[in-house]
This record gives sequence, C-alpha cells and structure tokens, in this order.
Amino acid sequence: MTRKYIDCREFPSEMNCSIALSADSDKELLEAAVQHAVAVHKHADSPELRTQLKSLFHEGTPPVDTPRPA
Repeated sequence: MTRKYIDCREFPSEMNCSIALSADSDKELLEAAVQHAVAVHKHADSPELRTQLKSLFHEGTPPVDTPRPA
C-alpha cells in the first residue's frame, strides 16, 4: 500500500491555507479532503468536488517545503 497526500499549498488562496493531508487509502484521504474543503474553503460536497480532489492526490508524503503552485 502506498501512502498518498493532497496539499493545499499547491493552490494559492486568500487564506494562504498550509494544510497537507495524507493517508494510507484513497477512501480515507478523500473523506478528510472533502471535510477540509467543505469546512474551511466553503465548497459544497458533490460528486464533482470528490472527482476533482481525487485527481489531485499524489503518491508519497507531503514535502516539508511549500510546493510550487499547480
């Protein structure tokens, strides 16, 4: 099993979110990413949001330094 992550630092925003989430399963990471997107970034939970978030997953663990914007 390969650890995966998603990193808000790749997407500059007005709030300068510095959250990076990682998990051992896509399902677990997706649920955490959706909760974060809804609670912090005020997105609506939808199939489209879930598809978009899943497309942003990376294998491994988040880098310590801020990644370059996507």
